Amino acid sequence: MTNHGWDASTEPQGAATLVERVNAALRTRATPSLTQLVLRCALAVPFWRSGINKWDGFLQLNEVAVLLFSSELKLHLPGGPYDFPAPGLVAFVSGSAEILLPILLVLGLATRLAAFGLLVMTLVIQLTVPDGWPLHITWAAMALGIMAWGSGRIALDHWIGTDKG
Repeated sequence: MTNHGWDASTEPQGAATLVERVNAALRTRATPSLTQLVLRCALAVPFWRSGINKWDGFLQLNEVAVLLFSSELKLHLPGGPYDFPAPGLVAFVSGSAEILLPILLVLGLATRLAAFGLLVMTLVIQLTVPDGWPLHITWAAMALGIMAWGSGRIALDHWIGTDKG
């Protein structure tokens, strides 16, 4: 019986070779350092945009930021929702963190610590806006990825030797 040029025993091996070639081509374009840079920037953007909207000038919170934390935003904990304690202070700290931590992320400086700070903020945001979990879980995943794998080579941490991997 002839097989007419097709051998079933070599098909899986040929498919595996093709998949490995495609994977190798993709790995050369999506290097870990480039991926880590994009991940850092992607996590930084929503926090930066939120933070920039809280300020009227250098160290001058706008009225809306304080109003949000004093009357609109609530912590959804068991038995709650509860008001934020010290809303002016919370607005100042969150607004400051939303500016500083994204800058550190983009520069790749104190990267793991900045990602941890944004992870904590994400958890508080989740407690404040429980229905936002589909977006919040992506922020948490990005922060955890950065914390696990670090800043990458395209980062100040790498160049000054404070993130070895």
